[in-house]
Amino acid sequence: MGYIGVFDSGYGGLTILDGIRQRMPEYDYIYLGDNARAPYGTRSFDVVYEFTLQAVKKLFEMGCPLVILGCNTASAKALRSIQQKDLPTIAPDHRVLGVIRPTAEVVGQLSHTKHIGILATEGTIKSQSYNLEIEKLYPDCTVVGQACPMWVPLVENNEFDKPGADYFVRDSLQKLLTQDPLIDTIILGCTHFPLLLDKINQQLSQLSTLNWLRRAKGSQPPTINVIPQGQYIATSLEDYLHRHPEMASRLTRGGTCQYLTTESSTKFRESASLFLHEEVNVQHITLN
Repeated sequence: MGYIGVFDSGYGGLTILDGIRQRMPEYDYIYLGDNARAPYGTRSFDVVYEFTLQAVKKLFEMGCPLVILGCNTASAKALRSIQQKDLPTIAPDHRVLGVIRPTAEVVGQLSHTKHIGILATEGTIKSQSYNLEIEKLYPDCTVVGQACPMWVPLVENNEFDKPGADYFVRDSLQKLLTQDPLIDTIILGCTHFPLLLDKINQQLSQLSTLNWLRRAKGSQPPTINVIPQGQYIATSLEDYLHRHPEMASRLTRGGTCQYLTTESSTKFRESASLFLHEEVNVQHITLN
């Protein structure tokens, strides 16, 4: 068997997996969540690299020649080191891809003002990974980021659609737009954040209308586009496999999906339903 592996520190990568499977349901997948050691967002570069490499090696051992880091923090802090330092020695014929580059490739085409905002964990924002990738591809774009430390706990504690989430969503959005009122495109740079999309759009509508009234410019309040990553990662992966038929030929097509977690399988099963809206069978594993 040749599986596509998808790794995340927690549950958010399930939104990436879901997007990929909707576009390419014929392939076989393994999802690995390092839930016992989540979140990665506040951990150091060295620790994130160590944990991510352990997960990548485990997925290689289980028959995944291709691994997607469905985690923005791992993509920001570990991907480059794994690609450049580890793959040539441990598995030169395997590939590890991230979620930041594919998102950066499309965002410059979606923004009219060329002012782009990033909402992510503290670790991803501090890494400046999105800023560097977007500005490399689109030098005329201005990129600002805002860390949202409370958003992941809101999602993982099933509070993302409760009234209590409104304050934290509005607070982070307000801080982002205060940095740059010309933002017209916002990347959700954490795979948990799509579950907050309804509240994000609701609060953005109120904030953009308020800002428009204060400035009294234009004929109508500006529209701010919010970009979840799932569909763009799926499109990018499909394109990658078209451009690399030698990798595509190593992947089996049985339409299956296995789920692995370093936490309690019962807890994973309960939480996964928030992201996938279906029951899943999951196996507990250890990483070292």
